[in-house]
Amino acid sequence: MTLPKGWTSAKLDEFTLPRVEQGEPRGSAVPYIDIGSIDRDLKRVGPTDKVTSTTAPTRARQWVTTGDVLVSLTRPNLNAVALVTPELDGAVASTGFDVLRPEGVLSEWVFNRVRTQGFVSDVCEDVQGVVYPAIRPADVRRHEMPIPPLQEQQRIVEAIDSYITRLDDAVASLERVQATLKAYRASVLKAAVEGRLVPTEAALARAEKRDYEPAEALLARILKERRRRWEVAELAKLKAAGKTAKDDKWKAKYEEPVAPDAKSLPELPEGWCWASAAALCTAIGDVDHKMPDRAEGGIPYVSTKDFRGFNEIDFAGAKLISPSAFEQLCRKIQPQFGDILLSRYGTVGEVRMIETQLPFQASYSIAILKPVDNSISAYLGYALRSAVLQTQMRTWTRASAQPDLGLAHIRQFSIPLPPIVEQERIMSEVDRLLSISSRVETGMAADENRIQRLRQAILKWAFEGRLVDQDPADEPAEALLARIRAERADTVPDTKSRGRRAKKTA
Repeated sequence: MTLPKGWTSAKLDEFTLPRVEQGEPRGSAVPYIDIGSIDRDLKRVGPTDKVTSTTAPTRARQWVTTGDVLVSLTRPNLNAVALVTPELDGAVASTGFDVLRPEGVLSEWVFNRVRTQGFVSDVCEDVQGVVYPAIRPADVRRHEMPIPPLQEQQRIVEAIDSYITRLDDAVASLERVQATLKAYRASVLKAAVEGRLVPTEAALARAEKRDYEPAEALLARILKERRRRWEVAELAKLKAAGKTAKDDKWKAKYEEPVAPDAKSLPELPEGWCWASAAALCTAIGDVDHKMPDRAEGGIPYVSTKDFRGFNEIDFAGAKLISPSAFEQLCRKIQPQFGDILLSRYGTVGEVRMIETQLPFQASYSIAILKPVDNSISAYLGYALRSAVLQTQMRTWTRASAQPDLGLAHIRQFSIPLPPIVEQERIMSEVDRLLSISSRVETGMAADENRIQRLRQAILKWAFEGRLVDQDPADEPAEALLARIRAERADTVPDTKSRGRRAKKTA
């Protein structure tokens, strides 16, 4: 690329301190910046914890000051970078960062460079490792970047800040709309499971002077079918073992699902009844907790990180496991079309209804619910997303470093069950109303992509010298680099400060 007049280029290691001060925390508590502290979207440090010499992790060893640029060395494709702001002056950072402290070049200029796609693509060429991809500080510091005159650096940085601030404001507006949509969906689902979204079947039947099937009759049919399927499965097991049933005593092993205590629950609309999740499902379980190995070209092994949107699953981005590992996991339980996935470990309460015939397996952090009848799957999936069920989940989730919702508690969920024809009307109305929010979200996603492209375009123009006008009166960047080189040549490392520089003595 041809640089504008007065510009030059240099590698990062030509004008950054080789190493900032190192050492474990001492004295009073200080903020600790680790990789997880970085907001990758906004490129800034988020909330941090304070640590002391006794509470700090072993990686807390790099002392940072205002203007330092942090570049994550792990998973560089995610571009976890940030500029150290005054409130974090004197914080300690993880050794998982390369800390860039520019000398003679504006910190903001370097920071804006390391957030470009060009920088990411360059350093990713040196990534090592597959499971835990990482780069070395040397891979960061060999990156060559354009250097304009110092005065022009300042003008460009101010222009970038102005543009990016406006884009950040646009993102904040989109986030407010997203919060509104979330509240809208919650209100729709709440009304759906409380019998307020459509006229109840009981009210319609009364107005039309006809009979109707109440939910209790539906539940009785479901329980009968649940038992029938269990008996079929038990007979299949006996046959596989080369045995036959001599009498009906084996049927006594069937465990009837415990019914919810309706007296302790809110009153439901006429014709509705409470049912436990266990009563509505033939099985509620998860796979073995041993993580299967990754296998190229295998079968998707979905975890909550692969959940997208309101009901999407990113099968293409999921971990792949071997067919043999898949078969082993399926001996316990296998997700299939019509089943429901419920996250139960770490992130609790995320629901996905399976709408594909694609074979896949779900992580042990996800419970698999198999409705007795697919005709109730959609309603059950929406009910699990409603405030009524989400409140039950929060009540039963074990609070720990990794929140955990037990399978036994999931089976005890109390589900408000409407008559089947009312369910159909509820689902039709829910789909209609939620499709509105889906269309808005689709537009928002397109806007977010445009904003991200604009960010990169602004940075690209900045480093091509096309964002602000050049001033012939500015001192050429080559003179700036010459001074930096001269000053660096006139200093030697101070071994006591381990990062600060001392003047040579005569």
